[in-house]
Formats: sequence, C-alpha cells, structure tokens
Amino acid sequence: MADSKREIERKYESEDSGLPDLTGVAGVAAVVDKGVAHLDATYYDTIDERLAASSVTLRRRTGGSDAGWHLKFPIAPGVRDELSAPLSDTLPDDLAGLVRSRVRGGELLPVVRLRCERDVRHLVDADGALLAEVAVDAVLAERLTAGGGETQWTEIEVELADGGDPALLDKVEKKLRKAGVRPSESASKLARALAETAPVKKRPSGSAGKPVTAGDHVLVYVRTQRDAIVELDPAVRRDAEDSVHSMRVATRRLRSTFKSFGDVLDREVTDPVGDELKWLAGELGLDRDREVLAERLTTALDEVPDELVRGPVPERIRSWSSAEHRGARGHLLGVLDSRRYLALLDTLDALIADPPLLKAAGKKPRKVIAKAVKKDFRKVTALVQQARELEPGTDRDVAIHEARKKTKRTRYAAEAGRPALGKPAKSLVKSMKALQNLLGEHQDSVMARQTLREMSAVAHAAGESAFTYGLLHEREEQRATRVEAELPGFWDGIKDGTAGL
Repeated sequence: MADSKREIERKYESEDSGLPDLTGVAGVAAVVDKGVAHLDATYYDTIDERLAASSVTLRRRTGGSDAGWHLKFPIAPGVRDELSAPLSDTLPDDLAGLVRSRVRGGELLPVVRLRCERDVRHLVDADGALLAEVAVDAVLAERLTAGGGETQWTEIEVELADGGDPALLDKVEKKLRKAGVRPSESASKLARALAETAPVKKRPSGSAGKPVTAGDHVLVYVRTQRDAIVELDPAVRRDAEDSVHSMRVATRRLRSTFKSFGDVLDREVTDPVGDELKWLAGELGLDRDREVLAERLTTALDEVPDELVRGPVPERIRSWSSAEHRGARGHLLGVLDSRRYLALLDTLDALIADPPLLKAAGKKPRKVIAKAVKKDFRKVTALVQQARELEPGTDRDVAIHEARKKTKRTRYAAEAGRPALGKPAKSLVKSMKALQNLLGEHQDSVMARQTLREMSAVAHAAGESAFTYGLLHEREEQRATRVEAELPGFWDGIKDGTAGL
C-alpha cells in the first residue's frame, strides 16, 4: 500500500516582496534557508474533472525531495491525507484503486501541468527540530486539455511538520498578516490553475438551489448518501477506522429512502437499485459484523474472573477475529473493484441526474414527507407489539430484529424529512435512534450466542473445556432478557412519536 501522511498546511497570496521575516514567531528559534527546488508536476483527472469536483488531486511530480505519485483527499479546510508512491511511468495500482469510485470507466488524462520554483525555509526550535516548512512558490500553470491556457502566480505555503502543534500555524499567520499577507482564495494550486485556465466559466457544482418540493427534499438526501458511498470508498480500501460501518450505513439509508418515499420516487425504478444496495450492504457487513462481535466477546471475557477462564479462550477469539477479518477484507476489496459495484455507482448517478419522480414529488414537502414517516412508524408499532406478545425464543428474536430494521427505516425517513418537518422530525430521529440501540443490543446478543456455540463446538472437538463459552453464553442470554423486560416501558414512552408531524 502507498505511504500515507496527514498534511496540514495554509496557503497565502504573495506579493513580489516575497516572504516576510518570520523570526520572532513564538517557539521558532531559527529560520533556516534550504535553497530552491524546481518542481514539475502533471495532474491527472477525467475529461469532465470528476476528481477536481471532489477536491481530490492526483499528480506525478519530478524534482524536489518527494518526487513520485501523490494522491490527496480533503479532510477539512487546510487538512488533507496524502498518499504517495515511487516515481513510475504509469499510475500505481494502489492509487488507481483509491480513485476508482470516482473515475470508474473514465480515462485518467493529463489535465494540468504545474512548474514551480520553490524557495524553501525551515522553521526550527531550539534543538533544531523542524516545526514547519515555509515555501515561496513561483508557479506557472498550463492546461493540457483542449481550449486551455496558461497562468502564473506566486504564493506562500506553510506546512506543519509531522506531529506538530497546529497552533504554530496561527502564530505564523498572525506574523504574515501583520506584514500584509492574506490567505489564498484557492484551496489548492490545482484548483486555482483550473479556474484561471478554463476555456469557459463553469457553473459551480451543487447549485441546484433551495429545496422547494417533496421531490427536492428527498433527492437532497439521496444525493448526500450517494456522495457518502463514493467518498468513503477510498477509506474502506485503506481499512480506515469505522469506514466500513459508515459506508454500510450510507447504503442502508439510501435503500430505506427508496422504500419510504415510494410516493415520490417510482419504486419500479428504485426497487432494482435497492436490491443492489442490499447486496452491497451485505458485502460490507461481512467485516462489520465481525468487528462488532469481536469487540463484544473480548469485552465480555475481560469481565470474567481469571479462575473461570478455562482453556485458550482469548486466543480462540483473537484467532477467529483475525481469520474472519483477513478473509472478509480480501473479499471486500474484490467487491469494490467489481463491475457490479461500479455499475451500481453509475446507476445511482443516472437516477439522480434523471430521477423517476411521481406526482407527489411536485407537491409541498411537509404533507408528503410526514405521510411517509408516519407510515414507517406504524410498521414499527405493529412489530414491537408483536414482539411483546410472543413468548421468549426464536420467534420473539426474529420479531425484535424486524422491529429494529423498521426502526432504522423510520429514523432515516425522519432524517430526510428534518429540513421540511423541523423539530418533530428531530425528536423522532432521537427516539428512533435510542430504540434502535436498545433493539440492537438484543440482536447483538443473539449473534454473540450463535458465535459462542460455534466456538464451543470447535473447542470441544479439540479436547478443550467449553465451560467459559457456556458462561459467556448464559450472560448474553441474560442481556437479551433484560432488553425484553425493558422494551415495554421504553416503547410506552415513545409510542406517540409522530405527534406534531
């Protein structure tokens, strides 16, 4: 996998006077001249600039100390994750995979060439340790696609050293502002180059205007979830913390939205898309479910006194978790590179570009959206009542699980409706989230008990004691019983959850 680092930097407009004197910045003992570097970078994108639209940059650069391929993802203003790979003639496979959710079947082409004369200074502390790198960049930008032009400018770039204190950037900026230097209006060199060399001024993306109709509101939510899936793809490939879970939630939100708002978006069109989203959520769940169970079982085992841990139980849990993770991760990476997944992303784009709107989509949002939310809530009510009437056992477990799924759908529908419905929807989201967590605790117990039975069988076959697995199983059963006992009172507190919609 490519090398990764968190890049924290700020850019400033620079006059011909160059870099102001930065001596005297608190914590900076010296400003060390590191000389001038000549950098030559070619930036790649699709012909319709899909990467630039997401503020993602991909370049091949020669010159300087970090020649090679660089891929940058925005995290926050002035903060990006940079992945790098050694210089080569073609884009490395690792980096190609990380832009696949955006590029898909498109061809990556050279779009901009940036040549930069970089005058570098190091800000160091009393021990000579690097605090930040300051550079004055004289840039010449050339658009490489048809109809483009050239532009040039000079800017100051201040990049925090790895592990540095971001407060230093505030101190440097204060010094720069006193010297008349102002922050750059462009987020990156590429963004400025594209803007200043574009043959025709483009309409800004996301300029659809304020939502007015029911269809507008639903499509805003649909678009948000589509964007989340695309943007989380690289994080899932990199195995970033919580990325799989977040991507799975986005797929579920999207699928639930199609089901909840069938009066707005034609389900003859959206149901097949929902089936593909269900498939994707299932593939993502292979690893997510393991993560949840491994954490639950490890925590539960930590609560067991040492004398009651019979046999290599911790080792078996770790071995199970590791083996499941390796297998699931390799499978998931294959899914993200599959034609089926990329076709799903294309289908979502097409659906958003030309949505299958029904008559209700053109109506005022409050009545239409409230009707859909109430319908989902009634389904939750029926399933909770059914679960309460059933005897403890498999049938009740299934009913509680179904109630949890409908609770999530109601929550997502209320989320989509919050801009139109206001505080009542916000309150319903809160109560549905709480109910979802309660019912989720029950389902996690069901899954944990199943896994413990499987582990117990493996341990028994290996001649090991199954005592501890049985103990953990009993404790999980008690957890489920407590949830079942708590559910009636909990539900009675929120059963009028759609009041005010």
